Amino acid sequence: MADAFGLAALLGIGLALYVCVLIVYTARSLTHPPRRTYASAVARNVPGDPSELDEPLEFEDRRIDLGKNEVRCWMVEGRDPSGPTVILSPGWGDSRVGALVRVRAFVPFASRVAMVDPPGHGDTPGACDLGAMQSTLLLKSSEALAGEVPVVLAGWSLGAGVSIEAAARHDDDPQSVADKRARIVGVIAEAPYRLVRTPAERVMRARGLPVRFNLGPAFGLIGFSEGVGPRWRDFDRAMWAAKLACPLLVLHGTDDPVSPIEDGREIASAAPEGEIIETAGAGHNDLWTNPDFRERQTEAIARFFRETIARAPAPTIPA
Repeated sequence: MADAFGLAALLGIGLALYVCVLIVYTARSLTHPPRRTYASAVARNVPGDPSELDEPLEFEDRRIDLGKNEVRCWMVEGRDPSGPTVILSPGWGDSRVGALVRVRAFVPFASRVAMVDPPGHGDTPGACDLGAMQSTLLLKSSEALAGEVPVVLAGWSLGAGVSIEAAARHDDDPQSVADKRARIVGVIAEAPYRLVRTPAERVMRARGLPVRFNLGPAFGLIGFSEGVGPRWRDFDRAMWAAKLACPLLVLHGTDDPVSPIEDGREIASAAPEGEIIETAGAGHNDLWTNPDFRERQTEAIARFFRETIARAPAPTIPA
């Protein structure tokens, strides 16, 4: 009997150690996504920077010093000198390389287009915070990149939610206007999701990876370390969309297995000036790689700039 109890205790300890290691491994995997760099683009035989597009774009490779953080970005000139600066933010595990399939849709309406690598992505050092504090860094990047020029924030997946939160935080800060910081006049959110664990849980389940005992505690650890608490307070992207003082355009595939179409609808509906363009049959990563889907996104963005951004009243700057 004693031997049986000893064996059970040993197995219990082993199981507990396994779960702990699994939680730590899950947390590290979430905060250290695969790096999509120039080398990875070459390996996949796709353009690795704006000069390698079918219609090459001249660009400036910039480093933005944000104190404890650094952001790398490519800056290209737009075709409208009076247009806003557009800042493109990537999804989890993506980078400014992923912006290359999107940048052509923005160039005609922008004075400049910046494609950024936030910490933990592409060529920027650091770890990914899953959106906990990334909106603050995006606001600081906007100030450095645009100055007093109006800004349109655009992002996909993780970057979509970060763009929404950044714009809402900016609008909620009266000092941001008084200081003449970058004025955000619109947000384009591609395949956004509402809650932090939604995409991770869906992707891990699809890959047959464990989620029951490890995912919740892993997010709890990350949330605690990032200062948002284990329950990730104030993350809900619909909540931030409701606080927007600028127009929001949501682009979403109806068959998205990562970011549910219901999330996109609820985010767009929550915004005071929200609109959603649904693409039937599109998933999470093919809105720009499928020619038919790409044309729909390009048309929606063009209409957003021509009918919404161009007609929006200029922000009032206090004397």
